[in-house]
Amino acid sequence: MKTRKLTMGQAIVQFLQQQFVERDGNETQFFAGMFGIFGHGNVAGIGQALHQSADSFRFYQTRNEQSMVHTAAAFAKMNNRLRALACTTSIGPGATNMITGAAGATINRLPVLLLPGDIFSTRLVAPVLQQLESPSSQDFSVNDCFKPISRYWDRINRPEQIITALPEAMRVLISPAETGAVTLALPQDVQAEAYDYPVELFEKRVYQIPRARADVGALKRATAWIRESERPLIIAGGGVIYSEATDQLARFAEQTGIPVGETFAGKGSLPYNHPQNLGAIGATGTPGANITARGADLVIAIGTRLSDFTTASKTAFQNPNVRFIGINVAAFDAFKHAALPLVADARVTLGELATAVGNYRVSADYAARIENYRDEWEEEVERLYHLGHGPLPSQSEVIGVVNEVSRPEDVMVCAAGSLPGDLHKLWRARNPKQFHLEYGYSCMGYEIAGGLGIKMAAPGRDVYVMVGDGSYLMLAQEIITSIQEGYKLIVVLVNNDGHSSIGGLSRATGVQGFATRFRYREAESGQLQGAFLPVELAANAASLGANVIEAKTLLELKSALHDAREASRTTVVKIDVDYYEQVPRYESWWDVPIAQVSEVDAAKAAYEEYEVDKQKERYFL
Repeated sequence: MKTRKLTMGQAIVQFLQQQFVERDGNETQFFAGMFGIFGHGNVAGIGQALHQSADSFRFYQTRNEQSMVHTAAAFAKMNNRLRALACTTSIGPGATNMITGAAGATINRLPVLLLPGDIFSTRLVAPVLQQLESPSSQDFSVNDCFKPISRYWDRINRPEQIITALPEAMRVLISPAETGAVTLALPQDVQAEAYDYPVELFEKRVYQIPRARADVGALKRATAWIRESERPLIIAGGGVIYSEATDQLARFAEQTGIPVGETFAGKGSLPYNHPQNLGAIGATGTPGANITARGADLVIAIGTRLSDFTTASKTAFQNPNVRFIGINVAAFDAFKHAALPLVADARVTLGELATAVGNYRVSADYAARIENYRDEWEEEVERLYHLGHGPLPSQSEVIGVVNEVSRPEDVMVCAAGSLPGDLHKLWRARNPKQFHLEYGYSCMGYEIAGGLGIKMAAPGRDVYVMVGDGSYLMLAQEIITSIQEGYKLIVVLVNNDGHSSIGGLSRATGVQGFATRFRYREAESGQLQGAFLPVELAANAASLGANVIEAKTLLELKSALHDAREASRTTVVKIDVDYYEQVPRYESWWDVPIAQVSEVDAAKAAYEEYEVDKQKERYFL
């Protein structure tokens, strides 16, 4: 057997460069490079290997370990999970800073390879700097925290262990059903240790991404259910887009007349003006989608996790005879709501169902109702886009201006606060990849880091990052990385001096907006209800190297966005909006438990209303 003497760090970098995936005849290099921040736990191992391979494997310097995982996840999502990035850190805080990003990647089913440094495998010099000791075991470090949020986890205590660990990591990363964060904890001494590796480990490997087909019997049963249904509804999730099944969905919906509601991840599965597209569904859904869901006798859930926002905390489907068909590559998701599971690829399955249902079509009356819901919603969007609100504009008006200025091929990215719900309802998606929201984890701070990953995946598209001031203040540093790497972002910084989304929820639950504005502590009352804090967001963005434009009106915003498109580097457009003016909730509900007993009248009243709404929740057995 031929061998190559390499350190373990060198062997990992060499292996990653030779991994490729193929789907539908298209071959792609899986790893586009590695993000990292160096410390004593990885600088002499993985760091040395990356330095040695700098001409063949791109390394990206980042500013925050959490944000680099967000960037990697967004990159993978924009590439429909067919490409990925690795992330390396030192031990201790460098590693644990990745945990939030890792959880988001796994929850959103996105492939990210994490390579945190670890304590010495020899244990001789323990405890080392940044080591967490345990009196119950010496085989323990902060990297054990990654176990519950990783789809595959391993600690590599000997250099030859990567010969079996790396292929297992790839098995999970490329799997449409199992993918998520993969963590290989790398003791810092083992990273630098040499071993005679078999040369076959470094040969090019091409993994075929399968398009699984549904069981024939289950497909026949699903066909019968569709043909029997009178008020069917499709829920399009992110799996429609990952499978590249948007054309098949459009043809199936046109053929049958079945209306479609879109999840956060599935928005863009159909263009906003498609005749069967009812828009957003669930807690942040449109009236038409939610009314249709309420009376549906058959729900075809495609590529969705059926989260509480999608199902309105299991109150969305009130027809006592409703049945579910789950089309998903993951059996775990396909079985939800006691569905008839079609554990299969969305693109293939929609094509097979289209043939199987033949001339089935919804009734003329049902089709007319769908058309009417669509017309009414378009009028409502226009109203919210042009409220004429003042003196500060509303958030919905800002969204309208950004939507008008953006082009179909551009990308909108957001993650947390009130913006995602408003965008879910109001954004007019014209392209399957135009709407990118991280809402599986709804992680504040994802926006700018995620925007960078999207731009890396699609450098020819303009990327609009919409972010509130609360989320911006958590994680804005990757503006620096975007400038360093030449990936221009257009950041729309929406300021309302607080946490508007939670403020609204706080008021709705009787907590009266407590501690949701950014104010000084008042000396007399001892409460956070003094003057607003003098935070200069525009100056902060400028200090990170961004081109900054402040807009005070919607006309100025429109002009600023045009200037931002022509700018040569990342541009932050800052605008103040009304904190209290929010987009209505339409025909839906979200379960946020309210205090059963309270001394506050507002909380008492909120609980009485909560008891009534909660009675609509259903088990599906």
